[in-house]
Amino acid sequence: EREWSTLGLERLMNPLLQLSKEKFIERKVNEHHEIPPYFRKMEQYNLEGPPVLRNLPEPRFLSPLEFQELMDNGAVAVDTRTPPAYGSVHINGSYSIWLGGIPTFAGWVLPYDQPILLVLKEKEQLEMAVRYLYRIGFDMIEGYIFDMEAWTAKALPLKHVGLLTVQELIARLDNAEDLTILDVRSDEEWNSERIEGAIHMYVGHLEEHINEILTDQTTAIICSIGNRASLGASILQRKGYTDLHVVLGGMYAWQNAGYNVIKS
Repeated sequence: EREWSTLGLERLMNPLLQLSKEKFIERKVNEHHEIPPYFRKMEQYNLEGPPVLRNLPEPRFLSPLEFQELMDNGAVAVDTRTPPAYGSVHINGSYSIWLGGIPTFAGWVLPYDQPILLVLKEKEQLEMAVRYLYRIGFDMIEGYIFDMEAWTAKALPLKHVGLLTVQELIARLDNAEDLTILDVRSDEEWNSERIEGAIHMYVGHLEEHINEILTDQTTAIICSIGNRASLGASILQRKGYTDLHVVLGGMYAWQNAGYNVIKS
């Protein structure tokens, strides 16, 4: 959180700066970076110029019925609340992308040619969400809601995603339950350490390739802390998978609880 630093402090605190020159070069050369689909849109804008807009889009506040009608006509909903809030109750068909994850992950799943709707924790988050989306080329932001109680009162379609603590997950594994652990972290994180028996697919590739590795059995989805796992659960739910559970606290909680991992 500090606003200043020194070379000496960075050499002390940054593991990469503690490597030799040769090891640093080797690490950077062998790095694998995921390329989200929205990079193609950014390339187009860089070559042709972006659309000319004077101001940020100004989405309108929607009633639950207006929101549902737009979704029925092809709009895509993004729920920016936390994984526990999303898991407990959310709009059927919505993506779970936490507010701070929009710049990195919205471009993996959202279309450029369909209107976008936002589900917010509070209205004060609207400007930030819009700014994040606009910066990566999403300007068809039609509206938002922030009151799920009004939605539930209208008896409109809702879904849930299961939530598991790491203690609950280890208990299921110890009981030999028929359970798949799906790790949606990056290749680098996966190769560093993982839970024995887990399968892996980066969250950005789930939309297109999940049918290649996942069956209909109960699935516990894990990442580092829970945010990407919630996004993964929302992608799978949109694909028709049902028995889904987000592991709260992710690998950080797993290791803090003292459970075993496989290290490369």
